[in-house]
Amino acid sequence: MKSFDVAVWRDGKLRMLDQRKLPHEEVYLEYDSAAATARGIRDMVVRGAPAIGCATAFGVAVEARRIAAQDIPASWPAAMAPGLKALHDSRPTAVNLRWALERMTPLLTSTAPERVPDRLLEEAQAILREDHASCQAMGHHGAAVLPQVDGRPLTIMTHCNAGALATGGVFGTALGVIRGAVVAGRRIRVISCETRPFLQGARLTAWELLQDGIDTTLITDNMAGHLMGKGLIDVVVVGADRVAANGDAANKIGTYTHAVLARRHNIPFMVAAPLSTIDLQAPDGSHIPIEERPAMEVTHLGGQRVAADGVAVLNPAFDVTPAELITWFACERGVVREPNRDKIAALLP
Repeated sequence: MKSFDVAVWRDGKLRMLDQRKLPHEEVYLEYDSAAATARGIRDMVVRGAPAIGCATAFGVAVEARRIAAQDIPASWPAAMAPGLKALHDSRPTAVNLRWALERMTPLLTSTAPERVPDRLLEEAQAILREDHASCQAMGHHGAAVLPQVDGRPLTIMTHCNAGALATGGVFGTALGVIRGAVVAGRRIRVISCETRPFLQGARLTAWELLQDGIDTTLITDNMAGHLMGKGLIDVVVVGADRVAANGDAANKIGTYTHAVLARRHNIPFMVAAPLSTIDLQAPDGSHIPIEERPAMEVTHLGGQRVAADGVAVLNPAFDVTPAELITWFACERGVVREPNRDKIAALLP
């Protein structure tokens, strides 16, 4: 299975694959400060909750390296505060960003001052390695519960991109389940929703799966109900950017619609996400902040305006799927059926 350098450390800098250029170009950008990393996250150079978490960790490490090149500060927390705030404020919905900051920040005071840059880099590298292992584990766990069909490939619909590109570059979350099924010898066909307005499904998921030779068909988002009604979809598998304590899951806008349609047609619906995506501070989905993206993402396509001049635009980047619409929640520790508050809590260490 193909892997990607989504967010990695190269020669003292953070190197990220510019996903805005895919599938036409593979372009890598380098970042040497937390502020620059925050801009890359905000501008969607990197996207996907686990990938944002990895990029954030490396953004902290590169900021410490930048500061230490000038002098070891009297107070690491004070010196790092502006960069940490820039990272924190870059995107609000993916909780992995906050999770990475909460994991990195204590090292500023628990480490000898001269060791802080190296220690932060070690932790960022550990987060990346753990993400690789997590994705492979959840992929195999999720694949094990996929429905069986006779005499034909299992058809899985997915929305947005929850693949290697949305994580640390290996396997992915929702696409990790698909890859896990392929590795297990299942015959798989994937229906990829295009995912307006940023087209992550059309640009990223279809490209990524084709790299692995996985049978993939692209549809527009509003074709899903028609295909379900015709019996052409066996299961829906998506990722998540934040999972509330009760199992409600925020994912790319349009996911909730697919979940409602899946329930109407008795199609199982799986959410695959690492434990770092669970936010116990959010008791339910109503407490998950929903990012509003720029209007131009809706009014323009490929740089060309497609909407009427002067029209008002709403562009929420995510919606929330209630736990009662989720058949399975898959993570690195296994799969729970019909997630709820108790089942989510039991997954955590």
